[in-house]
Amino acid sequence: MPQTRHCQFNVHLLPCTHPGCCRQLKNKSALTQHLRTIHQHLFRIPERCPPSATAEVPDKPENRPKVNFMRDYHLGLDGRICNKAGQFIDPKAPPPAFTTKSPDDWTPFPGADIDKVLHFWGITLAVHGDTPPFADRKDLHNVIDNTPLGDVPWESFNMEYAGDRSGGETPWMKKEYEVFYCDPHKVVQNMLANPDYKDEIDFAPYREWEERPDGSHNRQWRDFMSGDWAWEQADIISADPATHGSTFIPIILGSDKTTVSVATGQNDYYPLYLSIGNVHNNVRQAHRNAVALVGFLAIPKTTKKQSTDPRYRKFKKELFHTALVRILESIRPAMTTPEVARCADGHYRCVIYGIGPYIADYEEQVVLAGIVRKWCCKCTAQLSNLDGDGGPRSRELLDALIEEVNLGTLWDEWGFIADITLFTNNFLRADIYKLIAPDLLHQIIKGIFKDHLVAWVQLYLEDTHSEARAKEIMDDIDRRIAVAPSFSGLRRFPEGRGFSQWTGDDSKALMKVYLSAIEGHVPTEMVRTFRTCLEFCYIARHDIITDDTLKDMEDVIQWFHVYREIFKTTGVRDHFSLPRQHSISHYPFLVRQFGAPNGLCSSITESKHIKAVKEPWRRSRKFNALGQMVRTNTRIDQLAAARIDFTERGMLYGTCASSYTTYFERKHARTILNLGKELHLPELPTLLQYFLYDQLYADDNHTSADVPLLRCPNYTGRIQVVNSAVATYFAPSDPSGVGGMHREHIRSTPSWRGGPPRYDCVFVSMDNTTDGINGMDIARVLSFFSFSFRNTVWLCAVVHWFKRIGSKPDEDMGMWMVRPSMNDDQSHEISIIHVDSIFRAAHLVPMFGDKFVPEHVNFHNSLDAYMGFYVNRFADHHAFEIAS
Repeated sequence: MPQTRHCQFNVHLLPCTHPGCCRQLKNKSALTQHLRTIHQHLFRIPERCPPSATAEVPDKPENRPKVNFMRDYHLGLDGRICNKAGQFIDPKAPPPAFTTKSPDDWTPFPGADIDKVLHFWGITLAVHGDTPPFADRKDLHNVIDNTPLGDVPWESFNMEYAGDRSGGETPWMKKEYEVFYCDPHKVVQNMLANPDYKDEIDFAPYREWEERPDGSHNRQWRDFMSGDWAWEQADIISADPATHGSTFIPIILGSDKTTVSVATGQNDYYPLYLSIGNVHNNVRQAHRNAVALVGFLAIPKTTKKQSTDPRYRKFKKELFHTALVRILESIRPAMTTPEVARCADGHYRCVIYGIGPYIADYEEQVVLAGIVRKWCCKCTAQLSNLDGDGGPRSRELLDALIEEVNLGTLWDEWGFIADITLFTNNFLRADIYKLIAPDLLHQIIKGIFKDHLVAWVQLYLEDTHSEARAKEIMDDIDRRIAVAPSFSGLRRFPEGRGFSQWTGDDSKALMKVYLSAIEGHVPTEMVRTFRTCLEFCYIARHDIITDDTLKDMEDVIQWFHVYREIFKTTGVRDHFSLPRQHSISHYPFLVRQFGAPNGLCSSITESKHIKAVKEPWRRSRKFNALGQMVRTNTRIDQLAAARIDFTERGMLYGTCASSYTTYFERKHARTILNLGKELHLPELPTLLQYFLYDQLYADDNHTSADVPLLRCPNYTGRIQVVNSAVATYFAPSDPSGVGGMHREHIRSTPSWRGGPPRYDCVFVSMDNTTDGINGMDIARVLSFFSFSFRNTVWLCAVVHWFKRIGSKPDEDMGMWMVRPSMNDDQSHEISIIHVDSIFRAAHLVPMFGDKFVPEHVNFHNSLDAYMGFYVNRFADHHAFEIAS
């Protein structure tokens, strides 16, 4: 069989201006602006209606008023530039040189060998006959250790119990607990000066809004400095005239225990992470050195019997808070007196620090806030009714209560543990109750979705049906999850949701396909409970949240509370006084305080575990591994700093190829006639003629449907068939690259990973004057091919169309419905379209109803096995916006 090199279309897939006359934006800046314009148009969520009512269709985009974006910066702490002496200078002055090093100074790396390293390692990755740049691993490590940039030394200190021993000493009282840390002050200075962030950092708090023609305002929140908390802190700081013109630097902290191995004994570590609120959320999400490991906290352990000792439980909390105070001590002086620091844009500024939000899951929030477990960390709502009335917790409230009531009353009636000194009490302007960050991963995705709703569905089935029938239904739910069609970036679950250890990524992936899996097996109200839970998650994940979005969020919270009552009426639950479910009521306020929650989610710290803890542990000798892990992290930071330095001096721009990968696949057809035979579509040559006419001659008054076939251009030359296309679009709410641009592969291949075929579905733009799904159709790509005709290269797709069912989304599922579009002779409706008319990939999930999945159906053929599908708007956040 001949070997042919695989290639793919690598094009920007955009809405076309006319379905028969697609145009491609060639200019990169115009492309980016076009994509941003598409994204920034907000899509309203349909009104949530009770079961007896009918959901309304979203507002038509053409009826929405045009808006202008406006921004105000804080006048006191406005981030003015200064010189190294702290004297303010002309705001138009150019920044000083980033470094005095020459562009050929590779210190400490061997400069004579650097081109060889880039060439051989970057292109061939093969053994070569020249002398390697490093003699051995030790030599390489020595060179890295000599890198002067990014080297923040690690230190340690020991702590031990100093409390009451009158009841007798126990082993945990005699131990010393070692804490490793690196100076957070130096870490913050390095982070602030990182030139990688020069276009993605805010030096002053700001407020932003849309101004409509009618004079009304629509406030919007995005990155951290757009929130009210940063503005309020600037108000407090700027009361001192000596701080005017300074830059406020909020210190964002996060910690979370993690286990690296259970096979060789329980190996737990307690990393402490740090970031600054000035960098944009997408930078923090992408871990472009904007989330730094600054410590490993101690984890005291004892026997199960001694673990219930009140002295031990108090000591663990005190150990945690005391360690944080000690680690953060170096930042304290610059919390009152501004210091001069180099910033990412090259300028110097007077900066003043403050303790900002703390990212943690609920169990750690309890320790942070010094409250009794099962109470809320943010408010004083009673334990028996968390969704009832309760004022905000605060340091002032606790101080006042301590003067009036005893410790027992504080515990029982207010949920305060008042004999613990919280770390924030040692720092100016810090109140931990106001600094607990929203946590989408642990509160909503792992908490409400996984631990509550998914578990409650199983309890409902077991309570409602016989044991055998309940297992049968649960098996079918697993089958439905397993047969969900493939989709770019979607994790598959071959065995359904039946796995014991759920990761955060597992929970996020399962959310995308679980809703359709339970339809027909549970009451409608349960389906709607899941739907509103998912809608809340996706609304909260927006990169830009407006007053209108907050109204949608509050609306979803209200209906979630209405629909979840089904779990009471069916006997699954007797109350909903659960901290994680209660936490969603605080999100609208937290958005106003801290900006979009996706910049403070614990998924940021959890994913950081991989590079900062788990991979360094695997590289260690496993014995006394912590010191080795610290050394590995130091080297990683030094290499990252060296890369930034070399990049800033223009030393990493060269000829090193990023990829020379070649894929060998089956031979495709070389003519349109043979492609038609390959796809079992004999009409394909005719469709190509119609396509060419529409591209060359069609206008708003006529298309190929209005002319005889003989008048359409004919092409019989060679074509090139490829198996995928790359869609590039603006999707900052999803994990994405610089500036919010996202890439995904759309597959159309007769054999996916050596198995059955995969033909993905796509959104096709039909009317670019209408936003969202109302201006699009759904199609399935059967083949990508290109050819040259009249000095133009045409990039095409053969598609099978889907037809919309109804004029609005399903009122229970909240998703649009489609079915395969058929001709009068019951053959599939097929067309050839230009790839520029493809907006992005679409994910369809079958409409299972109350039928069980047949044994022959799997994820490869489910798009062929069913005749009705939901357009899955929960596939990702961008799909949620366009398919609502």
